[in-house]
Formats: sequence, structure tokens, C-alpha cells
Amino acid sequence: MLNRILKLLLFACFAMSAVWAAGDPFVGKWKVNPSKSKITDEMKVEIVGENKYAFTFVPGAVDTIVADGTDQPTPDGTTLSVTVEGPNNWKVVRKKDGRRIISAIWTLSADSKTLDDAFTQYQPDGSPIGVHFRYQRAAGSSGFAGTWDSASSGGLDSSIELDILPYDGDGLSLVSPVVGGTQNIKFDAKDYRRVNERSLEITNRSQQKNRVTRIEVSADLTILTLSVHRVGESKLGTILVFDRE
Repeated sequence: MLNRILKLLLFACFAMSAVWAAGDPFVGKWKVNPSKSKITDEMKVEIVGENKYAFTFVPGAVDTIVADGTDQPTPDGTTLSVTVEGPNNWKVVRKKDGRRIISAIWTLSADSKTLDDAFTQYQPDGSPIGVHFRYQRAAGSSGFAGTWDSASSGGLDSSIELDILPYDGDGLSLVSPVVGGTQNIKFDAKDYRRVNERSLEITNRSQQKNRVTRIEVSADLTILTLSVHRVGESKLGTILVFDRE
């Protein structure tokens, strides 16, 4: 889940770097274009006991809880609850310091091959950002247990905005609900580099797989495209397309 996206965004997606000066083509206010964007995601659900499951929403991070509707602690300092509302319906809620930050309604198809996720991320002021994921089964045979892959297009909340401002000479200040408010980034000439005047490339390193985020502005400076892929994988990753406001 968007600890995924938007978890997926989500978090590695907006680790940007340098800006040159005022007049930098990245600086400005951008609004997401859902019809041109695509979010890819993978999650895994494993049965580990009676009504007990291990959830992998981010590679290398496993949350193991009982699906009884109660808030249970997870390794990242949040709580996770799963409520079984029917044989093909689960409600998943993540909280931080008692505040709901993510909720999702999972609906399993009758043939157990498709999982629909009505996903909502909540901003600090409580306002929601919605995304619809449709997952296809990649492993497993029945029920929610298995490996699920999604490549969702057009499911983003059309109100999502991204403000990019100059920061401390050679940095960027990102202001958006998808980065939790304001994120200030400095260019370090290592993992953050400017490919050319209208293209930035960011490498996010982990013990699992490195991810590369590429941010490009169109020649007419009206469209910003952000794409993410894991190093060594050929399949296309998340693509977010923003129009300049």
C-alpha cells in the first residue's frame, strides 16, 4: 500500500536534487494528469498462522499481524489493522501515533485472480488523496494470500499538486501532500545529478534493489514527467505526468 506509492511515491519518487537558479525549468506549480500517469506496485500476502498474515508492501519490510480488526504494532513504528468484512472483502488501516494515515478496501474477484484496492492516503490535516489499484495475481491460487502486481492508469486523485521552489542556492524545496508537506533537498553530486538542463536523475539505494527516479521537463516547459524503475529490471515502473499550472 502507499507506504507504497504513493509508497511508491511516493517516497523514493520525490527524492529530487539540484536546481540551478531562479528560472530553472523545474521550478513552478504542477498538477497531476491522471489520464497520462501510471502507478505500478507489488505486494505479497502470506499465511503464517491461524488468521495470521505477513504483509510485504515494500521490499524487505514485513508486517505480521492477526486479521482481527485491532491496531497492531509494526517495525516502522506505525500500527496496522486488517478487518475481514466478508470472504472477498478486507479493510486495511495504517495509523501513526493514533492518527489514520492510510486506509484501503480490498475486494477479491470471484475467481480470485483480481484484487481491487480502493486506497486512500490522509494528509496531516486529514484531507484524503485517493488512488485505485487493480492487482493481478502473480502467485498463489485462492483467497487474499499470494503475490499481486498492479499497473494502474487513471486512478490518481486529480487534485494532487506539486510545488517546486528554489532552496538554499543549489537545492529544491518540494511542497506536496505526497511528500508529507515540505521536503527540502540539496544536490550532493553523488546520488542526485542533473543529466541536462531539463532532466534530473536520482538514485535511491537500499539493501534490496536500487531505484532510479528520472524527472524531465518538456521542451516547451509545460509538462513534467517523473518515472521510477528498479536497477536491473526491464519492466516499466511508475510514471507520473504533471501539467504546469
